[in-house]
Amino acid sequence: MRERILETADRLFYGQGIRAVGVDTVAAEIGISKRTLYNYFPSKDELIVAYLQRRLRPMPISDLPPAEQILGNFERLERTFSAGVFRGCPFVNAVAEIKEASHPANKVAFAFKEQRRLWFRDLLAKLKVKDPDTLALQLQILADGAIAAALVRGDPKVAVTAGEAARTLLQAAGVELPRPKRARPSSSAQ
Repeated sequence: MRERILETADRLFYGQGIRAVGVDTVAAEIGISKRTLYNYFPSKDELIVAYLQRRLRPMPISDLPPAEQILGNFERLERTFSAGVFRGCPFVNAVAEIKEASHPANKVAFAFKEQRRLWFRDLLAKLKVKDPDTLALQLQILADGAIAAALVRGDPKVAVTAGEAARTLLQAAGVELPRPKRARPSSSAQ
């Protein structure tokens, strides 16, 4: 039952917004009473935190070359943006909707963003860049900016632009990069 509640909360919170969906809506969607829901999650705040924690999954480092993994992150973002169900980052959405600095959801959101930054940093350390911490933060900001821009502009291609900027940052750090997978249009073709 706990998993059913979390699956339903995830779908409703992400699809409609945390403030727009009450626990009564979550319970009704599942076909249980609010009392039953409260047996698993004593408050809406606890349900919100559990919803976010459920989405907090580490991004594994694969056997691909580190630079390919970093650039692949931006390709993944484009696919996510193109899927038709993108409503922004659920962690940022939660922080923006709740608007309480002390809410426990903020800690989960910070943990998610830090996890992503450390993923970049670990890959950059494998590439032996001079300052992996700073470059990791720059790449994280590019990813976050692409997420925000895709939501506002409704254009999945912003991830491609962010990926190009990531490529520039990596090159400036002395990283040897694979050739781009996409052919960029030449200026004469425009």
